[in-house]
Amino acid sequence: MGCSFDAPGDNKAFKDKFDFPFDLLSDTDKSMSIAYGAANDESPRPTRISVLIGPDGKVVRRFDTVKPAEHPEEVLEALAHL
Repeated sequence: MGCSFDAPGDNKAFKDKFDFPFDLLSDTDKSMSIAYGAANDESPRPTRISVLIGPDGKVVRRFDTVKPAEHPEEVLEALAHL
């Protein structure tokens, strides 16, 4: 899933326009982004990070540097080691 500060309608438009293959969450109050360390109260937008959440709901791994072209393989490799 992806997450942004954008409203649900804006996320849907982005997903449709770019044929984005993942669900997008709307974090308009920034609470989730702040909880995961991707933003603070003054952030105009969240930092691009990823978190891998295990079946127990706990963060297994945090990826602070995300390069879109390389990141899927990085996440799949991390999943393979769980």
